[in-house]
Amino acid sequence: MNTRPNLSQIDTLKTELDALRPLPEATVRSLNEAMSIEYTYDSNRIEGNTLTLQETALVINEGITISGKSLREHLEVINHIEAVEFIEEVASQELPITESVIRDIHAIVLNKIDKENAGRYRTVPVFISGSKYTPPQPYLIAPQMEAFLAEYGRMEAEKQHPVLIAAYLHDELVRIHPFIDGNGRTSRLLMNLYLVRHGYPIVSLKGDNDSRVRYYNALEKSHITGDRSDFNTLIVSVMTDTLKHYLSIIRG
Repeated sequence: MNTRPNLSQIDTLKTELDALRPLPEATVRSLNEAMSIEYTYDSNRIEGNTLTLQETALVINEGITISGKSLREHLEVINHIEAVEFIEEVASQELPITESVIRDIHAIVLNKIDKENAGRYRTVPVFISGSKYTPPQPYLIAPQMEAFLAEYGRMEAEKQHPVLIAAYLHDELVRIHPFIDGNGRTSRLLMNLYLVRHGYPIVSLKGDNDSRVRYYNALEKSHITGDRSDFNTLIVSVMTDTLKHYLSIIRG
């Protein structure tokens, strides 16, 4: 699939957003808080967390414990919102994306959930339920992570479109699957770290069944065939919708 027309639309929308900057601090804070909560809700929902959007907001804003929900589900919310704050800080400081940063993101995602594996590459083989794709063996993780970041550097040097680079960071990290758990959340956070650094709003891949199936199918195709077009198209589409929504709120 050709993503060029949609990339042009993204560029137009991004130009419109940049023309409105600097935005009022209160507006930015309110928008970012709302989008971070929605993003946390959807990212966790993709992985099976059953907290609703309202419950997610209550856990984040009020520190409320939701009756009938597990401790892990509460920790997933708390950790994710802290990870969002971390990537925003890294983006604002324009720190380079390194293996250390990726491991730091993962360590926050699994904080108090899996102390032994938080921020550490897996040492055992893994299999993805419902997928025909098998992630690389543990001894291949280090060289593949090195190659992954080298390719990212090449894409940056070639000044490829930021949204496509962000999609690559997500797609390839999930393919390598370097962690025993939390790869999806970490990959989506890494993608958004890059987007935020380049002046884009956070994108939230929806966690409803239809959206999740499309998302997983696009990743499956990329990882089995090496064809990233469906995944790129998905991310471009979501970013286009996000920019439209962001602009509509700002303009009232």
